[in-house]
Amino acid sequence: MRSTTAWTRLRHRAERVPAWAYDSAIALAITAVSLLLGNDRVPTGWSGLDATGVALTCAVNLPLVARRRIPFTLCLTVLALWTVYVALDYWPVVNTLGPLLALYTVASMRPLREAALCALLLAAVWNFAGTTGVESSWATVLGQSVLYTSVICGFGYLARKSAQRNVELARLTGQLRRERAGAERRAVAEERVRIARELHDVVAHHMSVISVQAGLAGYVFDTDPQTARGALGTIADTSTEALGELRRLLAVLRVEGGDRPGDGGPRLVQGTDDQTEFGPAPGLDQLPELAERVRGAGVPVRFTVTGEPRSLAPGAGQCAYRVVQEALTNVLKHAYPAQASVTVAYEPRQLTVTVTDDGRRSAQEGRRSAEEGRTGGEGGRTGSGGRRGRTDGTGSAGRRVPAPPGTGAPPPGGHGLIGMRERARIYGGRLHAGPRASGGFEVRLILPA
Repeated sequence: MRSTTAWTRLRHRAERVPAWAYDSAIALAITAVSLLLGNDRVPTGWSGLDATGVALTCAVNLPLVARRRIPFTLCLTVLALWTVYVALDYWPVVNTLGPLLALYTVASMRPLREAALCALLLAAVWNFAGTTGVESSWATVLGQSVLYTSVICGFGYLARKSAQRNVELARLTGQLRRERAGAERRAVAEERVRIARELHDVVAHHMSVISVQAGLAGYVFDTDPQTARGALGTIADTSTEALGELRRLLAVLRVEGGDRPGDGGPRLVQGTDDQTEFGPAPGLDQLPELAERVRGAGVPVRFTVTGEPRSLAPGAGQCAYRVVQEALTNVLKHAYPAQASVTVAYEPRQLTVTVTDDGRRSAQEGRRSAEEGRTGGEGGRTGSGGRRGRTDGTGSAGRRVPAPPGTGAPPPGGHGLIGMRERARIYGGRLHAGPRASGGFEVRLILPA
């Protein structure tokens, strides 16, 4: 482990060294080795290094410092100087490393046609050097020139392709990183929209039930205490259920590694180990409870299931539940005390959920308006005590008289139908909503299943 860490540290330090420093060290090393070789035993037929030879050796090898900046021009210059060196009858082997490195640089950094031209020139100089000595045959010199230049060009070509591939991989890595960041942002935005939709469904439904029951309790508080107590009990149960759903939904926002009970990690969410905080989202199996809760709010609900029930994907089941919940909430808000009907039809390839109401409120509103008109007309008369009756909905003692549930002004338009259609679209289904010919309203959800 320590050796790996040390090697990684050393590699990072080496990567910080500039390229010109490596090239300078290589050029100096090749020049030193060439000078040492030129002062060694020179084979018969060639001259040893003198001042001119030393100057040419330095001129051939030291320019390799700039091999990355001008590779093609440098290679041509080195080959020209090496040709002069060979023509002056110096031992050609002394300065072979510099031209080979220059050819490799061209092959690794420049197009193939430039590398091929430099390879032909180097092979020509190599064969010219072979004619100045008698140690090797012409066939040997020719074979060496072809083999060495081919191998050097091949290695350079592979290095160039590897560098291009690394650049492409770096570009793709950056692109993938940006796409992943974008996908994460989109996922966060979609999750926020989903949570907002869930909050809307939970709050709108339960608050509608509470509102209706509170109005009922206030209306019959003095005349029917038993009914008022039942309405208050329904309010308590509904608010408890709403708090439970909100707790389960909002707890997901804070769950990270180690938060779920029993995973052994550090707890980031304070609270009990009750698994119901992270329970499953509601589905079709909870529709009877939903219908019963709406019945308790004063709206008769007929719940019917046709076909053979079967398990659905959790998302599809939750979608159907939320659509029924929103539809029944709309009945409470806009059609109370109409009668509602919920039908779940399991068909061979689809699930059809239908929620209807008979629109009884619209028929009652006309009669209620007429009664309110008559009441308002009598309110201007003088009572037995000579006092004018109050027409602002308060009694003689100034206490506000609660209105019957469902008689207030309808709430402003929301986004319930838009949310239902969006849910259906997410799961590949469709939703139809509109008034019925016989009166009332109908919401029909069709999901592939």
